[in-house]
Amino acid sequence: MRILVLGSGGREHALCWKIHQSPIVEHVYAIPGNPGIKKLEKATCVPIGIKDFQSIKDYVEKEKIHLVVVGPEEPLSLGISDFLEKSHIPVFGPSAKAAQLEASKSFAKNLMYKAKIPTAEYAVFTNADAAKEYVHTFGTPVVIKADGLAAGKGVTVAYDEETAIQAIDQAMNSKIFGSAGETLVIEQFLSGEEASILAFSDGKHVLPLTSSQDHKPVFDGDKGPNTGGMGAYSPAPVVTTNVENKIFEQILKPTIKTMFEEGIPFRGILYAGLMIIEQDPYVIEFNVRLGDPETQAILPRMESDIVPLFWATIDGNLDKHTIKYNPYACVTVVLTSKGYPGSYEKGKEITGIDEAEKDLQTVVFHAGTVEENGKLFTNGGRVLNVTSWDRDLPSAVQRVYSAVEKIHFEGMHYRKDIAKKGIAKLKL
Repeated sequence: MRILVLGSGGREHALCWKIHQSPIVEHVYAIPGNPGIKKLEKATCVPIGIKDFQSIKDYVEKEKIHLVVVGPEEPLSLGISDFLEKSHIPVFGPSAKAAQLEASKSFAKNLMYKAKIPTAEYAVFTNADAAKEYVHTFGTPVVIKADGLAAGKGVTVAYDEETAIQAIDQAMNSKIFGSAGETLVIEQFLSGEEASILAFSDGKHVLPLTSSQDHKPVFDGDKGPNTGGMGAYSPAPVVTTNVENKIFEQILKPTIKTMFEEGIPFRGILYAGLMIIEQDPYVIEFNVRLGDPETQAILPRMESDIVPLFWATIDGNLDKHTIKYNPYACVTVVLTSKGYPGSYEKGKEITGIDEAEKDLQTVVFHAGTVEENGKLFTNGGRVLNVTSWDRDLPSAVQRVYSAVEKIHFEGMHYRKDIAKKGIAKLKL
């Protein structure tokens, strides 16, 4: 079987790495891929843009590829699944209509309201003055969210009115998120501990993956601006069996059921970004694809072959499948370029990856790299995901940071407290 993965980040490298292990897979292709994917024994990277749907389709037909797995949210929201399915090409990823769960925060909040899913109180605005007046009346803290796709950076937690007003002005008047910020969702601030639950869905059935926890802010202690994710670990102790059951019954099942009833069946990965407050889960956001960097922390723990799960999602028989995990904990630490998540430097030489990967329980997933004349250079904000697994969370943390110390590039930044909350939970 030949499988194509769309995307070029750490999530896509992790997907290719996992698919590559399947005994039923003959070859893995990536569009456009990255130097890490290229190093896999049975992998080919193809320099086509992920929004060039026609060229993607032509390549799939030319190479007789059996399945396309879509990594990032943008091609999903633009309708890549619909486009390829018209040519009878099997695709793992939701339709453009279903992808609105991520592409439009207001669509997602309205669906949660219909499905009676626990989430923060909210209001939707297309006028900056009305949004400011709401903040003045409602009070702070509040969360200001750009309605559209903003690469994980369109959210501001405003603890005072001045910060909230500034966030509204930047989104709606200065248009720092482009059209994504023309509509804003303003939410009640929820205080608790975040967790991520990802689940396969075939439109009717739901099969959750194991729990994980992302770290969005750029600095230790959850300080500084939000990023696309600075690291993750799995499993997340905050997601107890009790919480897991509530997530399944109160969030995942009603979301998929309501989408089906609305005539928008959801087939692919549903990602629930959650706030856990005293054992009760609330939805902060939905995404419609595997999380990045949660995927990098989950897939090394997955013993089951992932490829049959893709097909079960497409064929509608997900209820006949389960997922088996190894007993390890896994931690991934994101190494970023100087300046990220703002403007950042590129072209810095990277060394030490081979040294880090001498540890057989460590793998380095490439997120923003480029290879020139046999050397590796930085080419993005998030550069590498250093990932290690071990018998428990403290051991995995020790192992991953030992690997991180072997890698170098000028201006390299990373958080030094990934999984600290999880370890604290274990000590309770």
